[in-house]
Amino acid sequence: MVRDVMARHAVDAERVYVAGLSAGGAMAAVLGREYPDVFAAVGVHSGLQAGAAHNVMGALSAMKSGAKPGPATHSTGNAAASPPPPLIVFHGDADTTVHAHNAEQLIQAQLAALAGAQGGAQHTVQAVHRGRSPGGRGYTRTVYALPADTAGTVVAEHWLLHHTGHAWAGGHASGSHTDPAAVNATAEMLRFFLAHRLTSQ
Repeated sequence: MVRDVMARHAVDAERVYVAGLSAGGAMAAVLGREYPDVFAAVGVHSGLQAGAAHNVMGALSAMKSGAKPGPATHSTGNAAASPPPPLIVFHGDADTTVHAHNAEQLIQAQLAALAGAQGGAQHTVQAVHRGRSPGGRGYTRTVYALPADTAGTVVAEHWLLHHTGHAWAGGHASGSHTDPAAVNATAEMLRFFLAHRLTSQ
């Protein structure tokens, strides 16, 4: 569908991104894993990693406490050897619908996939920022980068949103599943996306 839209409209093929909330976030993670040749970056808000579950019971368990050890984290398509797109993850630590441990697993899977695609190179924490949104809600932002890259290329960001539940952070109060007091996830995702372009694999 994405390629069809790109064929019909004037779309910059180096700037195609995917993001979603909850099940949509899980779908965004799947799309990024399966099509690293299409998406320049991926945003997951309150979702699960690709391969976290393979049936309803597994999904409910993953939502409650995180995926069981050893979920499938590698692409099943032709792009299996390609590094995954840069990833930004948001999750509230008070989320009772999808446990915040899933965000940690998303980041772990991202770093493991990158290490596998780049000959075992490990990625390090570039910086940890703690702050508050204009609405007074705290957050911890952890940035991961390539250690040998003097440009400090960011490969992942993890935003842990303190005292935030299962809702889009910074969303409008009139919307459903939004938390206006939290950091503006939309603005931060756009910042992250615009810092990344799709390059030839």
